[in-house]
Amino acid sequence: MRDFVSKKVKDIKPSGIRKFFDIASEIEGCISLGVGEPDFDTPWHIREEGIYSLEKGRTYYTSNSGLKELRVEIANYNKRKYNIEYNPLKQILVTVGGSEAIDVCLRAIIEPGDEIIVVTPCYVSYEPCVTLAGGVVKTIELKNENEFRLTPEELEAAITPKSKAVIINFPNNPTGAIMERADLEKVAKVCIDHDLLVISDEIYAELSYYNNHVSIASIPGMIERTVVVNGFSKAYSMTGWRLGYAMGPEDIIKQMTKIHQFCIMCAPTTSQYAAVEALKNGDKDIAMMKEAYDERRRYLLDRFKKMGMPCFTPRGAFYVFPDIRSFGMSSEEFCLKLLEEEKVVVVPGDAFGKSGEGFVRISYAYSLEDLKRALDRVENFLKRLKK
Repeated sequence: MRDFVSKKVKDIKPSGIRKFFDIASEIEGCISLGVGEPDFDTPWHIREEGIYSLEKGRTYYTSNSGLKELRVEIANYNKRKYNIEYNPLKQILVTVGGSEAIDVCLRAIIEPGDEIIVVTPCYVSYEPCVTLAGGVVKTIELKNENEFRLTPEELEAAITPKSKAVIINFPNNPTGAIMERADLEKVAKVCIDHDLLVISDEIYAELSYYNNHVSIASIPGMIERTVVVNGFSKAYSMTGWRLGYAMGPEDIIKQMTKIHQFCIMCAPTTSQYAAVEALKNGDKDIAMMKEAYDERRRYLLDRFKKMGMPCFTPRGAFYVFPDIRSFGMSSEEFCLKLLEEEKVVVVPGDAFGKSGEGFVRISYAYSLEDLKRALDRVENFLKRLKK
């Protein structure tokens, strides 16, 4: 019998995050700092709205694009928070998490052979989604000495006549890097000059610790060439509700909706009703969780400094990306050794692209108590390495 599985799919490597997560699940007494999932329960008033929607029998399909009420609230929220304005009926699509939004956007824009520039280190799904959509991945490897910010020179150097779009993610997973308005303005000019679309994954927009997040779509000339991806998983601790959204030019959102219509139908109805409540009344929840994350962030940076473990200061998201190059082993070797000897899970930096080699990702979406216990073990591990 012939092999029915696509070679393209076979050639895609499994997620490096899930690999270590699966290993850890088999080890008793393991402390995992590997998964970017908030440790807070979804705020009660949001859960209550989901429960109420079930009690009222709201178990039907919604519009393919999502509940009108939810799309209106998404538009209101983004105007209020980030000064970007969208028509809720024509320019917003509610999706099954931000990941689906990225996938259907790429499928909507890519012709075979189109080059999509992926800024790395990055979330693990970008490159596979480009490949599955028939595109060609062109990577930009960001640098620690630049605080993992994208420079216009780096973008310019990556562009070819086949370039169609660039995927950016700030605040960034895995580094915690951000882009300020001045940085984005320079990048925007390059995108306009070369007629590039930008797919901006802003799922961590609410977790910016120094200044308010700036969306590249708010830069003059960019809203018409940017698809903004966001969602509810990180800001509202709603990972399992599986709800995200995309906002962008009407013609692109229309085609994304068509793909979504055939593959998904609509995002979960219960989750959509809960999300309306989150957007209307969730600002205090975000502020509380953000304060806790910031405390954990500062704790980790202080411990790394005392251990002599180099780490640039992340300004967003809930990850740190310490530099382990001085220990003379690959990122994967470091993580496996740490797991075997101290039962602590962190993720190799190269799981997020070649530019992540020499670093490891540590999530602080865990309790301070767990972080303290884990860092004590990491400290013991480093002491042995330095002997």
